Amino acid sequence: MIVMVERPWGYFAVLEDAPTHKVKRIAVYEGQRLSLQSHEKRAETWVFTKGDGLVTIDGTDRVVMAKSLIKIPMGAKHRVKNIGQGHLEFIEVQTGEYFGEDDIYRYEDDYGRSDGTTNARS
Repeated sequence: MIVMVERPWGYFAVLEDAPTHKVKRIAVYEGQRLSLQSHEKRAETWVFTKGDGLVTIDGTDRVVMAKSLIKIPMGAKHRVKNIGQGHLEFIEVQTGEYFGEDDIYRYEDDYGRSDGTTNARS
């Protein structure tokens, strides 16, 4: 059973959670963005399936659209913003040694969740 998890920026569903990886489907609402964050124990690969976005990795911006693929190294500061109309959607594949939601360090957040500590909400 796939459960949708609501967030202020959109929602996600965990499609697979295994010892070697985790796969999520993520949707970002129009005009919204995820927090500027990093992970100590995992890298991420994002495959965009719908919409237009702006991805920031370690201070470098890149416009993405459906069929774009982005690799985010472990420890890199990153975020994505929906810059198009409708939902921005992508598949996130996490690889590394740990995939818990508490491996998120937030540097900036539009929803009051950046307090300089690891935070379990994404």
